[in-house]
Amino acid sequence: MEISLKYLPGGRAAASGNMMAQSDLDLKETALKEDLKFYFMNPCEKYRARRQIPWKLALQILKILMVTTQLIFFGLSNQLVVSFKEENTIAFKHLFLKGYSGSDEDDYSCSIYTQQDAYDSIFYVINQYKQLKNISLGTLAYEHEGSGLKICKQQYKKGTMLPSNDTLNIDVSTETECIFFKPQELAGKKAELKLNSSFFNLEFYRLIQVEISFKLKGIALQTIHARELPDCYAFQNTITFNNRAHSGKIKIYFDSDTDIQECKDWHIFGSVLQKNTQYILVFDGFVILSCFSSLILCTRSIVLALRLQKRFVNFFLEKYKRHVCHADRLEFINGWYVLVIISDVMTIIGSILKMEIKAKVLILTMQASLPKVLRFCCCAGMIYLGYTFCGWIVLGPYHEKFEDLNTVAECLFSLVNGDDMFATFAQIQQKSTLVWMFSRLYLYSFISLFIYMILSLFIALITDSYDTIKKYQQSGFPVTDLHEFLKDHGSVGYRKEQTSMPFICCCRRQQSDDNLILIN
Repeated sequence: MEISLKYLPGGRAAASGNMMAQSDLDLKETALKEDLKFYFMNPCEKYRARRQIPWKLALQILKILMVTTQLIFFGLSNQLVVSFKEENTIAFKHLFLKGYSGSDEDDYSCSIYTQQDAYDSIFYVINQYKQLKNISLGTLAYEHEGSGLKICKQQYKKGTMLPSNDTLNIDVSTETECIFFKPQELAGKKAELKLNSSFFNLEFYRLIQVEISFKLKGIALQTIHARELPDCYAFQNTITFNNRAHSGKIKIYFDSDTDIQECKDWHIFGSVLQKNTQYILVFDGFVILSCFSSLILCTRSIVLALRLQKRFVNFFLEKYKRHVCHADRLEFINGWYVLVIISDVMTIIGSILKMEIKAKVLILTMQASLPKVLRFCCCAGMIYLGYTFCGWIVLGPYHEKFEDLNTVAECLFSLVNGDDMFATFAQIQQKSTLVWMFSRLYLYSFISLFIYMILSLFIALITDSYDTIKKYQQSGFPVTDLHEFLKDHGSVGYRKEQTSMPFICCCRRQQSDDNLILIN
C-alpha cells in the first residue's frame, strides 16, 4: 500500500490518507461504543448479549447469605455471654446486698438510713464472701490465694460539726484508709482482730464513702448446650456505700465488670463440641474466601472501568477536541463496587477476629411509583438490618434493650417513631468511655438517618412520584455527552435468540425498555 501511494498524485494520496484515518477513527468509535454499551448493561443484559455468567452477582448473593448466617451465629453466641453476665450480676446483688429487693432503686441498687444498717450491710458482705462456696448456686470461686476482699473508706479529715449551734469546723481534704482480707484468713483470729479494729468505727458526719471490692471467677457451662466450648469469666465486683450527700440516706451501688478469659486447662468428654467448633471455623474460612474473591472481582471491575474511562476521554478529545465533563467521568465509577470493597475488607477483618475468638471461644430515580417504593424499602431495610445487628452485637453487653435481636429491632423501631428516646440514651452503662462514645454515635446517626432522611425520602417518593415521571415523559431524561455519544449506537449484535435461561433474573425484557439505559 505504501509503494502504490508513491505513484499517486499528492492530492489523491492525502485524501486517501484522510479516508483511512477517518475509517480507523470510525472503527475505533464503533468498538468504543460497543464496549461502553456492554459496560453499562446490568448482569442479565450482559448474559443475554455475550452469555457472560454474572459471577459477581452470584457471589454477592452467596456472600450476603453466608455473612448473615455468620452474624446470626455470632449474635446468638454473644447473647449467651450477655445472659450469663446479667444473671451473675443479679445473683451477686442477692448474695452480697443485705435486704436487696430484686429491683434497683433508680440508678443505685438499694439504700440504708441508720448507722446500724450501715454496719450490718458491711459485715454482711464480709460474711457472705467468707461463705461463698457454701451458699452460691453458681460455678464461682475466689480468684487465687493472693486475692481477697478489700475495704476502703474515704472521709474528710478531722473536724467538728454541731448542727444545733450552726457550727462547722472541718477540713475538706480527704483521706483514704483501706483494709484487706484474704479468703484463708477469714476463718482465723487474724480476721477477727481486723474486724474489731478501729477501722470499723465510722464517723458518719465526715464519712464520704465505703468501697468494698473483690474478684471472683466462674465458668459458663450453658454454652455446652449450644455446642460451644465453655468460657471462663473473671468478675471484678465493687460495692459502694455513697454518703457524699450526708442527707441521712446512704445509696448502695453495685458494679460488676466482667472479663472473658481463655480457660487454661479444660477437658470435655465427647467430640460434639470439638467438631461443632471446627465446623464454625471452616464456615468462617469460607466467608473469608468468598469476601476475598468478591474483593478481587470488584477491584478488577473498577480497574477495567478506569481503563475504559481513559479510552473514552482520549477518544472524545481526539474527535471532538474537548474534554469530558466531570459528571460523565463519574459515570464509570460504580459506587456499589466501592462499598462492596469496603464491606469485604471489614468482613474479612471481623471474620479473622471472630475466628481468633472462636479458636478458644436511597436510591433516587426509578421508573414508577410502586417499584420505586419497594426498592427504597429494600435499601432502607438493609440499613435498618445493619443497625440491628450492630446494636445487638456491640451494645448487647451494656444495654438491656439490645440484649437480643428481637428487642433491638423493637427498640430501633420505637426510636424511628420518636418513642423512648431519652430512656434509651440514659440506660447505657458508662463502664467504658469508648462504648459510651460509640453508643452516642450509633444512636445519633440512626435517629438522624431514619427520622430526618429516610422517612422524609420515603414520603417524598410517594408524593413526588407522579410529577417526576410526568415531567420526564414530557421533556425526556437529561442528556449528557456520554448519553449523546451512545444514543445513535444500537444494540445490534447483542440481540440473540433466547434459549432457556439458567438464571431467573435473566428473563427477556420488553423492547421498549432499551432506551432506559445509563441511569447508573
